[in-house]
Amino acid sequence: MLTINDVTVRLGGRTILDRASATIRPRSRVGLIGRNGAGKSTLMKAIIGQIEPDGGQIDMPRRTRLGYIAQEAPSGSASPFDTVLAADKERAALMEESETCTDMDRLGDVHDRLLAIDAYGAPARASRILLGLGFDEEMQARPLDSYSGGWKMRVALAALLFSEPDVLLLDEPSNHLDLEATLWLENFLKSYAGTLVVISHERDLLNNVVDTILHLERGKITLYAGGYDDFERQRAERAAQLAAAKASQDAQRARLQDYIARNSARASTAKQAQSRAKMLAKMQPIAAMAEDPSLSFAFPSPSELRPPLITLEMAAVGYAEATPVLRSLNLRIDPDDRVALLGRNGNGKTTLARLLAAQLAPMEGEMNASGKMKVGYFTQYQVEELHGDDTPLQHMSRAMEGATPGAVRAQLGRFGFSGDKAITAASKLSGGERARLALALITREAPHLLILDEPTNHLDVDAREALVQALNDYEGAVILISHDRHMVELTADRLVLVEQGAAVDYPGSIDDYIDLVLGRNQPSTPAGPKAKVDRKAAAKARDEVKALRKAAADAERESQRLAAECSALDAVMANPAKADPALATLPMSELSRRRAAAAAALAIAEARWLEASELIEHAA
Repeated sequence: MLTINDVTVRLGGRTILDRASATIRPRSRVGLIGRNGAGKSTLMKAIIGQIEPDGGQIDMPRRTRLGYIAQEAPSGSASPFDTVLAADKERAALMEESETCTDMDRLGDVHDRLLAIDAYGAPARASRILLGLGFDEEMQARPLDSYSGGWKMRVALAALLFSEPDVLLLDEPSNHLDLEATLWLENFLKSYAGTLVVISHERDLLNNVVDTILHLERGKITLYAGGYDDFERQRAERAAQLAAAKASQDAQRARLQDYIARNSARASTAKQAQSRAKMLAKMQPIAAMAEDPSLSFAFPSPSELRPPLITLEMAAVGYAEATPVLRSLNLRIDPDDRVALLGRNGNGKTTLARLLAAQLAPMEGEMNASGKMKVGYFTQYQVEELHGDDTPLQHMSRAMEGATPGAVRAQLGRFGFSGDKAITAASKLSGGERARLALALITREAPHLLILDEPTNHLDVDAREALVQALNDYEGAVILISHDRHMVELTADRLVLVEQGAAVDYPGSIDDYIDLVLGRNQPSTPAGPKAKVDRKAAAKARDEVKALRKAAADAERESQRLAAECSALDAVMANPAKADPALATLPMSELSRRRAAAAAALAIAEARWLEASELIEHAA
């Protein structure tokens, strides 16, 4: 049992956790979620003892083994295989003792314990874990210092999984993984024997692995049973209940205030008014669930270009002369294409993306691109290279040199940077906000082609959903590299598999590819002409959904206008003296007629909104 009891943590004068409490049962699989900056990592560090709470306490049984990845990746001349084996400290100590021990009784105890912990099967288990995370046999034997930081973090994850702690704590474990390794990790965690607490924004992982959601918001934590979809449903129901309770309380508050204002001065009713004033003072306000108005993505629409945007004919690309990474590339990218690049890290997805972005030139063959085409290319390096002391406004003003201040602020506003956010130093922004700023910068010229290389690494679930909607509304072409299969499934209508030095159209769906990776079955293989029809159908479907979203938004605005009109007419009929002078002069019959017409129009607008919303949900 892991108990979080009234924990308060303050960092830099700001309260991150405010008397947060929760109880996690043994062997639970918990998804710790919340908006960027809500304090998820802070809570996890408090659990492992890296941060001392300012108040409250975290309790767990004695001798509980906690497992958490350190901030620094492993390094040195040891191989990934040896590093993972060494993570089981008891096994390593016993194996060393078994080679030097001369006490036969002690040696018998050592061998008994080695058998009990399956020490001799450990090498095979370590190899399987490394293989699942993308290390083939040759890679497992290379020194750690020959790997990049991302691959070293994979080794750290493998070592943690191999050590099998009682409570496994994972903070965004898929950030350094490709889709294939993410799928393996998901399957591994499904069968994990201990307690699991994972910070993740991967909707599919949260749906398929966890049985409890721990939601962190405004310093408080709330437990929800089930996966992420269950959480969203329960939270929507709770939001509706809160909204109804708040509306009822607001109406009661207004009645009390009106009574106090009308009766405080009268001697006969002063006591009643005073009693109601006390009631009003003691009334605890019900806060509606907070929505972040800055959470938005809106890519500017590009000018029209005739297809194709890019063609590759027997092209080869790479970094070292005469040793291309990819060969015999034959691809065509059209203005309405939504392409997801599949394949393990290291197979050349980023190399192909850089070729399409004209950052690499073909070594062989031909690459033809429209002369007027503009490309927006997003990578994690752009997020990391933002100047910490500069504000979003300064970044964008520098990038849009010569543009009017209004145009600069309009581009920032498309990505939620308005008001104080526009003049906040980049170092003070969350990881998700810096990613949004990078997206705003690369799309400032309304590109015809967006190339996004792992755009979701710093985005929470809500921000990812906003990005999915923005991509579906975007009128240009998209090349997507992502381990978030939810995003791939909702945005891509064409899959290109990059492996073994080639890049070819994959004939199945993302589900077929997942089955292939997991070895469940082989993907279906539709004929070539059908794939072309499917792409056109998918593009048509996006246009239809876009039209439905516009219809829903128009109906919602009309509903709000008509509701306000009904309220104004109700007010003038209830108290003409305090009403709008333009309406107060109208006879009661005319007011009643207008009220009835507005109510009828409101019912029609709400029905239109409901119908459009249901069609959007069905299409999704």
